[in-house]
Amino acid sequence: MKKHFYVGIVAVLIAVVMIGATVITASAATNSLSEKETDAIVNTSTDQSKIESPFLNVVNDVRNSVVGVNNYATSTAYYGYGFGYGYGQPETKEALRGTGSGVVITEYGHVLTNYHVVEGASRVTVTTGDDDKEHEAKVVGYDATLDIAVLEVKDLNIKPVALGDSDALQVGEYAIVIGNPMGERFARSVSVGVISGLGREVTDRSMDKYGRISTVTNTMIQTDAAVNSGNSGGGMFNTLGQLQGIPSMYALSSSGGSSFFFSTGEQADNIGLCIPINVAKPLITEVLKDYNSNGSKSADTRSQQGSSAEERIDSPLFGKPRLGVTITTLSNSSRFGLPAGAFVRAVEAGSPADDGGVKVGDIVVEMDGTILDSQNALINKLNGYHEGDQVQLKVYRDPELTDNTNLDKVDVNKLGNGEYIDLTITLRVVDNMNF
Repeated sequence: MKKHFYVGIVAVLIAVVMIGATVITASAATNSLSEKETDAIVNTSTDQSKIESPFLNVVNDVRNSVVGVNNYATSTAYYGYGFGYGYGQPETKEALRGTGSGVVITEYGHVLTNYHVVEGASRVTVTTGDDDKEHEAKVVGYDATLDIAVLEVKDLNIKPVALGDSDALQVGEYAIVIGNPMGERFARSVSVGVISGLGREVTDRSMDKYGRISTVTNTMIQTDAAVNSGNSGGGMFNTLGQLQGIPSMYALSSSGGSSFFFSTGEQADNIGLCIPINVAKPLITEVLKDYNSNGSKSADTRSQQGSSAEERIDSPLFGKPRLGVTITTLSNSSRFGLPAGAFVRAVEAGSPADDGGVKVGDIVVEMDGTILDSQNALINKLNGYHEGDQVQLKVYRDPELTDNTNLDKVDVNKLGNGEYIDLTITLRVVDNMNF
């Protein structure tokens, strides 16, 4: 009897639950959202014209003027037995060495970037946001000490940015950094911060285009806007859309990577350094003057080599013009803070070199725009000249070397305090028997 009683109670409870579920389901069905109500929640829109930001107009105006810069290098290797000892066949290959950023600064296709972005490149290309094509570029001017370079890209057809006046920057104003951190995968990324400091002195060792290594101190702009690997050569803009700086350095903590300017163990976050645009303006001016008058010129490349042999600059054929100097190539010149080039051991009295101001101890590093890294480079360059030709020489003159014919007596601790001097030499025939 009790068993039937409990069975009856369970049956009643199940019935009550089922009735309740039915009521709830019916209630839910009665109160469900209509398609119109759901659409109002989900299918929304944003009125871009009402978005307020001090950066939108700037970014839209200049973002596409920031390009990618690709550094290609070639190397020759031997494959097969012999490893270069006469049995294997050499094979030259080109590979992408690194990438960076650049900013279009003229309607003629000039792109401003960092020197370290294009340093050592056998070929440089530029990529834009308009297409996937790599545009061939030429390095038409650079200053390794300041870490700046100017490229020229034919038929680039990209709107140039306006240059600002970095001397007018104020600590606390906005800084908009645009570049390609980590390459094209994050092309034309935008980061925003403020100007954290001005006149930050950064000391580093640098090699100029003539091979002279020196310790240089550059004045930089500090910002907390993100500056990462690949941003180098991009742009730091103000809210007027003017290019005020070139992102060049960033600080890393000691936990990984390398730091441009902090020693191991120092911790740093949100510290990026940019080259002031006013520092780059003299180089830009020089490039544009050359472009307007003579057309663009690509930078000369050179190889590092040393020699202890001496050569007399004259011709076995009587009647050929010469400088009238005896030269050699110094070994390990960069070790002592000297550039590579043709070291002048002697200057013939009354010769074109003597009349033009060349002194014993000078190092000839450039002739008519061609960089010279040895005495052979100078000899080969002279072969194309004739009587009466004027040549532009650039020499490095160090007080410790001037008029010193005995290199054994040079105090190496005093080397590296010289300067580059421009000289104009008029070549003429000099009797070979007089020297």
